[in-house]
Amino acid sequence: MSKFKHGVASGRLVQEIFEDAKINKYALPAVNVTSSSTVNAVLETAAELNSPVIIQFSNGGCHFFSGKGLRNNNHKATILGGISGAMHVHQLAESYGATVILHTDHCSRKNLPWIDGLISESQKWFNLHGKPLYSSHMIDLSDEPIEDNIKTCVEYLKVLSKIDMTLEMELGITGGEEDGVDNTDIESNKLYTQPEEVAYAYEELIKVSDKFTIAAAFGNVHGVYKPGNVKLTPKILLNSQKFVHEKFSTKNSMPIDFVFHGGSGSSVDEIREAISYGAIKMNIDTDLQWGFTIGTRNYFSSKQDYLKSQIGNPQGEDIPNKKYYDPRVWLREGEITFKERLTKCFTDLNNVNRNK
Repeated sequence: MSKFKHGVASGRLVQEIFEDAKINKYALPAVNVTSSSTVNAVLETAAELNSPVIIQFSNGGCHFFSGKGLRNNNHKATILGGISGAMHVHQLAESYGATVILHTDHCSRKNLPWIDGLISESQKWFNLHGKPLYSSHMIDLSDEPIEDNIKTCVEYLKVLSKIDMTLEMELGITGGEEDGVDNTDIESNKLYTQPEEVAYAYEELIKVSDKFTIAAAFGNVHGVYKPGNVKLTPKILLNSQKFVHEKFSTKNSMPIDFVFHGGSGSSVDEIREAISYGAIKMNIDTDLQWGFTIGTRNYFSSKQDYLKSQIGNPQGEDIPNKKYYDPRVWLREGEITFKERLTKCFTDLNNVNRNK
């Protein structure tokens, strides 16, 4: 009997998973996916490790899922890709035996029509199935004045809470570059969120619903860099928890569900420290892109004499090479090394056998 029902989680179940993670000091890997191949690899890994996972689509990931040949006029391609990808997860998650929180990654103001389209589809799903298409969405307006950021997030939470969805919002800016957003030259002070800012967000959001998470910046950076280039300060999360708890006399001494963005390249000690302060989700993308690349790269390197032509290889000039260049073969090799890196992520997050 599984602790959490297999399939796509929504509503109160999402909060129960986060609460269990906080109590038992683990976090869920939030895996950016771009194709059915990467989705399937995540489902396979989560099922094998018997632990919940977050599958998330970025704006660019949604477009790739629908196909780069589909024009994105009025966000059509990103909306359709997001719907198609989500339906793929719904169709397979339970059969794999995986518990999945289905999420979208960073959405700036210019891309809000993308999220609006997905919310509209979730509303249809909710009316038909009693659950939304997605478990949650992220609104990232961290580059705007905090008042505008929180005001907009509050309005979205009002809509999402009516269909059992969770909101993720960002305070402070995650450095580096991801999915076409370049924050490599951002002022360093913007990489560190203050407890007062977290308290302001909590105060406004909790008036609407408790179904929200906060991605607070503590020096996080997208991508992977040489050791010493990234100055993480997880204590910011602890200080924010204490500040909110004392200001609002919350029952829980750690009232905030924090999100760790830019997790690729972080040390296990840094990850575990953030978890101890209430981080229940860590985004991982860059390391898994590399993980997938390793498998395909090694395959092409080892089979190069069989991939120069359709016919003819070291075993004979008339022997066909179809079984070597079949995309299903080398894509699977990428899936295998993707899974290996994701398994390490689950382990680093102390998230193995959490669904028993």
